[in-house]
Amino acid sequence: MDLSKLKGQLQTEVDTAFLYDSIAAIQSDENLSRVLQSLAQIEKGHAKHMLDKVREFEPNHKLPPPSSRAKFQLKLGKLFGYNSIISSLSNIEKQFAVNSIKNKIEKGEKPSGFEHNHLNIIEAVNNNAALNVSGGLLSKFESRHKSVGGNALRAAVLGSNDGLVSNMSLVMGVAGAAVSNNNILLTGIAGLMAGAISMALGEWLSVQSSRELNQRQIDLETEELEASPEEEKKELVLLYQAKGMSVAEAQKLADKAFENPETAIDAIITEELGIDKEELGGSAWEAAIASFILFSIGAIIPLYPFMILDGKNAILLSIASSVVGLFGIGAAITLLTGKNIMFSGMRQVAFGLAAAAVTYGIGTLIGVSLAG
Repeated sequence: MDLSKLKGQLQTEVDTAFLYDSIAAIQSDENLSRVLQSLAQIEKGHAKHMLDKVREFEPNHKLPPPSSRAKFQLKLGKLFGYNSIISSLSNIEKQFAVNSIKNKIEKGEKPSGFEHNHLNIIEAVNNNAALNVSGGLLSKFESRHKSVGGNALRAAVLGSNDGLVSNMSLVMGVAGAAVSNNNILLTGIAGLMAGAISMALGEWLSVQSSRELNQRQIDLETEELEASPEEEKKELVLLYQAKGMSVAEAQKLADKAFENPETAIDAIITEELGIDKEELGGSAWEAAIASFILFSIGAIIPLYPFMILDGKNAILLSIASSVVGLFGIGAAITLLTGKNIMFSGMRQVAFGLAAAAVTYGIGTLIGVSLAG
């Protein structure tokens, strides 16, 4: 690392420690104040380490004061709340973790598993209802909510939507070319099967990859627990404090968790990684099967009218059925988004009809061109 980058990282460490200290000073909750002060002390240690590196190039270099940018951030926080500062610190911790892992990999070293601990702690502070962000008024940061129903619900809703919209567009495009019902049915069934298999395979790969990544993180944490149990225990205590526990409660809970290796790794996996050891991110087969079935159900809606009717009657029934299906899917999506049912349903109808109109128009142009 060159001198300018070292100085830049040194300044970042100084600024981060300054902001942690400053926010800690206005906390009325002693636990949160103590956690933030602990993080500040850690960053000061990092700053000292960076200063030693800088002094290898410039022996007389002194520790810089907090930058004007950091002081300006603090002033804005006093006026508008400290959520932007917490978000900035979270981003800094995330970048530190990424850089640390990247540097270790480049050097051929194995990541320790501790790289994301500070990020986990500051995010726990972020989600703590007792965080005092306005010098005397308790406020709550918006917390990130997990989607209802997990992978299976997401795969089901999105799978049915993709099936309906893609096959409606395909069927309308072929119908616009004025081909026979048999050709429309053949094309629609081929689109249904190809899309359902593709969706199922994609969901399986996505969830299985997530499971394998989670298992890898668990294996890494297990190895590090065996190598540095005291370090892991200290981080767990700090993380418990960040979530609102007193020092005594956090220490007692960590001591209890570390009574044996099994409960220790369970606590680390839950608190630091946020992983359900039993689920590991959900069932890949459950998501794949749900995706396949719901894609097929969605894709059959615009297709079935051509099994019982011909010509324009089949097209009109297909559009009407698709509108009902699109609205239902839009309403179901509100389980994931929390939006208004009418708004979400009508938006889905508008998007689906727009796609069908475009493909129908293109099909008509191609049909006229071939006929001519």
